[in-house]
Amino acid sequence: MSTIIYPSPIFGPVHSRRLGVSLGINLLPSDGKICTFDCVYCECGLNADHRPKNKVPSREEVAKALEIRLSDMQKNGPSPDVLTFAGNGEPTCHPQFAAIIDDTVRLRDRYFPQAKISVLTNATLITREEVHQALMRVDNNICKLDTINMDYIRRVDRPSGEWYKVEDIVEGMIRFNGHVIIQTMFMKGVITVNGEQAEDANNMGEEYVGPWLEAVKAIRPQQVMIYTIDRETPDKGLQKATPDELNAIRDRVIAAGIPCTASY
Repeated sequence: MSTIIYPSPIFGPVHSRRLGVSLGINLLPSDGKICTFDCVYCECGLNADHRPKNKVPSREEVAKALEIRLSDMQKNGPSPDVLTFAGNGEPTCHPQFAAIIDDTVRLRDRYFPQAKISVLTNATLITREEVHQALMRVDNNICKLDTINMDYIRRVDRPSGEWYKVEDIVEGMIRFNGHVIIQTMFMKGVITVNGEQAEDANNMGEEYVGPWLEAVKAIRPQQVMIYTIDRETPDKGLQKATPDELNAIRDRVIAAGIPCTASY
């Protein structure tokens, strides 16, 4: 089973395909995963396989560890391009997420004012006002939207409860008034259940791309990032999208007047 469990609360820096030299901020425990999705392609593995025993780091622990690392990088390098909230699950789940964002802005401004602050979120909690306001204060508010097809979301992204409604998430993204970057995973292959081939994992057909593109137009993001599988996935039946397949979707987004990048 594929597993990349990140240290907490600070890891890296690492080189991101989309963001450059990235210092990671992991608000989840270092021994497991906490997420409102249970994506079949997640590099951290499936939720049930990595139940944490440790608690989430406190606001004070995050700020202290971040300051120590930024001070060291200021003296010894490298300079980060971005401070990225990512790691073992969904960062906005942290009960002190908004306050931690404020601390991070303060420390960024002190040590590396040119660096951007990014949050990689599955967008499940953006309808919460405190999460919305916190994401408005970061440079790169990067929200997942793999599709607007609920059947596909249930079998691939697998929200943790019946509360998830993609139309509410799209409306939440519209509320950002353009201060949002959409990140979409495109892939193909099959989702396996108990070792047997089951559901089709391909979300690159017109029945998926067309409605997704209309939602993107309504959201009016500052940018769209489309990408495909880069690391080993928990489900072995999944396959990468090809550069040609991604480029075709990218070009449709650009034709709609929205900047878009494709990562292979």
